[in-house]
Amino acid sequence: MIKLGVNSVLFGGFDFATACKHIAAAGYKGVEISAIKGMCEHLNLDQWRSQAGDLRKTVKDHNLEFTAMEEAALDESRLMKAFEAGAEIGIPVVNIGPGGKSNVEDDFKRQTDLIAEMARKAEPFKVTLCVKAHVGSCIYNTPSTLRAMERIKSPAFGVDMDPSHIYRAGEDPAEALKPVLSRTKHIHIRDCLGRGPGPGEPPKQACGRGDIDLFAYCKVMTEGGYDGPVNLEVIGAGKLSLPEVSIIAAESYGYLNACLKRLGAR
Repeated sequence: MIKLGVNSVLFGGFDFATACKHIAAAGYKGVEISAIKGMCEHLNLDQWRSQAGDLRKTVKDHNLEFTAMEEAALDESRLMKAFEAGAEIGIPVVNIGPGGKSNVEDDFKRQTDLIAEMARKAEPFKVTLCVKAHVGSCIYNTPSTLRAMERIKSPAFGVDMDPSHIYRAGEDPAEALKPVLSRTKHIHIRDCLGRGPGPGEPPKQACGRGDIDLFAYCKVMTEGGYDGPVNLEVIGAGKLSLPEVSIIAAESYGYLNACLKRLGAR
C-alpha cells in the first residue's frame, strides 16, 4: 500500500519531535526527514551518530516510519554520510536534486556521471539514491529524465517524480509519470498555482489548492502499480506558525487520502 508521509522541511521552524507529533495527528504514517544544509537540518549529517537513537525513538513514539531523507545536494562527502545514516537509522531513500543548468550538455553529462557514481556507492548500504527533475537544473523535464534513466544503470538509482516541477516545465504531470514510472522509487508531491518559476506561497502548495490535476496523477500512479513512498514537500514555510503548517499537512492528507480511496488504493 502507498505510504503517505511529510517531508519535515514543512516544520522547519520547529524541532523534529514537534514535526512528528503533528504529522501523525494529520493522519500520515510516514516521515521524510530533512537534512538540507542551510534550510532545515532535523538530521545533521555531521552529527548523525549522536542523533540516531533519539530519531528512531521519536518516530516510533508517534507510530510513524521513516520513508526517506532529503539531503538535496549532489555532494559526495555529505552523501556518504547520508548513506551511512540511512543504513543505520532505517531510512530507505536519500533524495537529491541533479544540479547543473538546463540545456547545457556538459552539465548534464557531468552531473549524471556523478549521480551514477554515487548510486553505485549507495549499493552496499542498501539505500536508494533518488533524483528528481528540478526547475532550472540539468534534469528538468521528462526528456531529460529519460536520458538520465538511460545513462544511470545502478539498481540503487531511482527517479523522484515531483509533479510540481514537471508542471512548471510546461508538461502534464499525469502523462509525464507514465514513461518514468518503471524507475520511480519516490514521489515528492505538492500543488502549485501557475507555471512558476516557483511553486507559490506555502498554503498554495497544499494538495488541492493549485492547478495540477493531482487526482489524474494519483490515478496513473496507482494503475501503474506504484507502491513506494509519497511525501508531501512544501517549501518556504520556515516562518509560519505551528497551526499554519499543520493545516497544510492535514489538508493535503485529506485530499490525497480521498483520491487514493476513490481509486481503491487505500
